[in-house]
Amino acid sequence: MYAYLEGKFTYKSPALVHVDVNGVGYEVNISLNTYSDILATDGGKLYTHLQVREDAHILYGFSGQPEKDMFVLLISVSGVGAATARMMLSSLRSEEVSAAIIQGNVKLLESVKGIGKKTAERLVLEFI
Repeated sequence: MYAYLEGKFTYKSPALVHVDVNGVGYEVNISLNTYSDILATDGGKLYTHLQVREDAHILYGFSGQPEKDMFVLLISVSGVGAATARMMLSSLRSEEVSAAIIQGNVKLLESVKGIGKKTAERLVLEFI
């Protein structure tokens, strides 16, 4: 629904950023890697994914399209929700997650908080 938001970052924390886009403030959940990328900037572009649930609409933001694409792939796997995918992308860069999946590096995937052996194996199996 929203491909990206471009505006001023009025509030930043390791998990959340507020983006002012022409006077409208958006609350966007981010990974630690995105936080590191935007920490020194006052504004910019975040690629977004809108998760629509029965009880909430939640925006997730990413400093680059590859991170967003990996997030979308991760949440497509059974047992991997948005919170777990964000945790993975906070612990590892999208390129590292991709390489771990391609190489079948279950141990690296398991090292992420919230990812057990079965989920790590499922990630490898579904993408190979």
